[in-house]
Amino acid sequence: MCAAPGIGAALAITVAVEAPIASPLGHFDAREMLDALATGLMVLDAQLCVVYANVSAQDLLSLSLRQTRGHPVSQLFAAPQSLIELLRRALASGETCAGHEFTLTPIATLPAAPAPIVVDITATPLIGQVTGMHLLLELTDARMRQRITRETELLSRVDGNRLMVRQLAHEIRNPLGGLRGAAQLLERELAEPGLKEYTTIIINEADRLRSLVDTMLGPAGPPRKQTISVHELCEHVYQLLRSEAANDIDIDRDYDPSVPDGRFDRNEIIQALLNIGRNSLQALAGRGRVVLRTRTQSNLNIGPARHRLVVCVQIEDDGPGVPADLHKTLFYPLVTGKAEGTGLGLSVAQDMVARHGGIIEFESRPGHTVFSILLPLEDGA
Repeated sequence: MCAAPGIGAALAITVAVEAPIASPLGHFDAREMLDALATGLMVLDAQLCVVYANVSAQDLLSLSLRQTRGHPVSQLFAAPQSLIELLRRALASGETCAGHEFTLTPIATLPAAPAPIVVDITATPLIGQVTGMHLLLELTDARMRQRITRETELLSRVDGNRLMVRQLAHEIRNPLGGLRGAAQLLERELAEPGLKEYTTIIINEADRLRSLVDTMLGPAGPPRKQTISVHELCEHVYQLLRSEAANDIDIDRDYDPSVPDGRFDRNEIIQALLNIGRNSLQALAGRGRVVLRTRTQSNLNIGPARHRLVVCVQIEDDGPGVPADLHKTLFYPLVTGKAEGTGLGLSVAQDMVARHGGIIEFESRPGHTVFSILLPLEDGA
């Protein structure tokens, strides 16, 4: 997509020649002005080597100006082909070219590799009599937009999933009751004790399925909210997980004491936390570490709703991670990566949190999986 040159040309050329900007208020250093901007800006020369990057660009890319100056863009990121194509197109056409949602992975210069970022990029060619051809890059973090879109889609499915699961549970529940009743009547009529073993199996399996159906139906009525500390709920879950964890699993707490009380349904939030925590224990297969963490976030969007204050409860583990093929469907009912799993634990947890106006997110890679429960501490605007 190409358009007319942007309005940042004068500033970029000023940076390239390292001259001050004259204004009615006096002379200003161009770099100080650009470093004060919230928008990430970079200047590249005709060989696509970095001339300048303002503070916002350095923070966004997790790369300092010292690390980038004089280096080709192709050496700064892993697999930068799509970015290079956009930049070359802007140079060849002499027009502004824009691209959306580029995934860039900075090449690590530290032991901890930076996480990939998603950015929108606008490349504007600049031609100066002294400086020659340059490119001005405007970098905008697209992760927030992606997150809001993803959460809105996920929340829109919660009601549909709930309705589907409840209808399925009702269809199973009625014949299940008849099956169990028939097995009980048959057991009374059997004279041979050995045959009663089979009716006992039928009754036990019917009870197990009944318990599963009750889980699928979920809580009835609106949440019964009360003012309570989220740390009280976390401590209850912590004690339960400790009693269930293997000896070689460490369970740690990292609480923010400044988190204020909120209005929650105690049983529902405990159940949601417990479903996720038990998944973490199962993923560790007897050895590893689980961390319960609380933090607050301000002015946060959950789907389309914006909230002044949100509590984030995280459950982190160092297990093998969620299989990549389940990332998009993990919260769907009856989806599981475990041979013995029912695929209801995370779906039910998401439903319970959504009833509080919140959402469950996750990020996962081998050795690092974090489930984040976001709960508004007041009504969203």
